[in-house]
Amino acid sequence: MSRLYLDSFNIASKSKEVDFILSWDPKMTMTCYSGTNVYPFKLFPEKELEHIEFAPITIFYGGNGSGKSTLLNIISEKLGLDRSAPFNNTPFFEEYLKFCDYELTFGKNPPKGSRIITSDDVFDFLLDLRALNDGVDKRREELFDEYMDAKYNSLDFKMRSNEDLEELKKRNEARHRTKSSYVSRRMPKNVDGRSNGESALAYFTDKIKEDALYLLDEPENSLSAQFQQEIADFIEESVRFYNCQFIISTHSPFLLSLKGAKIYDLDAAPVKVKPWYELENIKRYFELFNKHKNDFLK
Repeated sequence: MSRLYLDSFNIASKSKEVDFILSWDPKMTMTCYSGTNVYPFKLFPEKELEHIEFAPITIFYGGNGSGKSTLLNIISEKLGLDRSAPFNNTPFFEEYLKFCDYELTFGKNPPKGSRIITSDDVFDFLLDLRALNDGVDKRREELFDEYMDAKYNSLDFKMRSNEDLEELKKRNEARHRTKSSYVSRRMPKNVDGRSNGESALAYFTDKIKEDALYLLDEPENSLSAQFQQEIADFIEESVRFYNCQFIISTHSPFLLSLKGAKIYDLDAAPVKVKPWYELENIKRYFELFNKHKNDFLK
């Protein structure tokens, strides 16, 4: 059965933003106030978005610069959710959060384990994984050289003290084992032999547990169409069977078509809730496939 933890969220209203800006010291206004460095102020008033009501799966849809990732960060920071990678913060972010409030379905805090997972989290994870695997590969090459030396230069070795006992054992083993057997016994297991997409999918499935609220920022990054479908299925199952709630920013048709998802179109002004098949991105996909539909019938 679906569970709702975050019921609604209010961001700064246009009037509150204006009051805040007018309250600045004039010198601060002259030196600090521009279209970019007051982020996240000035981003949402023109969209007439102040109040957001959530479903078990809520999606923020929109093009680059529409504010969907910013909304996730605002909600995450206001709720104090766990996160890994830092985000695009500014001196005004904390001030902006003072004008935000929210309602939980029950309790004063989100459930334990709730967190935001961003594309930067996944990217950092993949970089760490690559560094670890590079270290494993380097160690493998070192062991290959060690094996060849132990196997073919044993006659040059002379045991002079008990300290040489381990070296003697190593050389005896090299003489009686194949190279692959010798190396595999000494190798740390490769941390992950999967592709980036497989590893990224595994990252999500490992981080997402039961009974919690999750904010996902463009989880389709690094995922093929197959894996996008798999993470969509995983999200649906997590909502249906494991009492999870999701708030997602995405362009992915696989995620936008999630059953029962409530989608806010941030490209619209004012922002509107729309069914997935009315979104501009989805219409473009439909036009493309419809244009080439005869190719699929061959």
